[in-house]
Amino acid sequence: CVSVRELGASSLGDESFPVFGAMSHTILLVQPTKRPEGRTYADYESVNECMEGVCKMYEEHLKRMNPNSPSITYDMSVTYQPYNKDWIKEKIYVLLRQQAQQAGK
Repeated sequence: CVSVRELGASSLGDESFPVFGAMSHTILLVQPTKRPEGRTYADYESVNECMEGVCKMYEEHLKRMNPNSPSITYDMSVTYQPYNKDWIKEKIYVLLRQQAQQAGK
């Protein structure tokens, strides 16, 4: 189970928790097994950085599950919460498209 929460001035700024400057980061909550003690989190500076983290975690999982495969491929049929699958897929698609454009330069 994976949960992504983007935090910024609009979600944190109120009288009880003032926000100074343009602080923004994304927290990824992960529970890889059904055991609650396996819960962990990662804090990223941006949604793109978080999406890279999600891809890296999934790719590492696939490598562990397929140690003899020289290359790993996967599709976007994985679901995440609280953002839905389409939100995650769109963010990863944008990230990968940007990386492909930069590689082509």
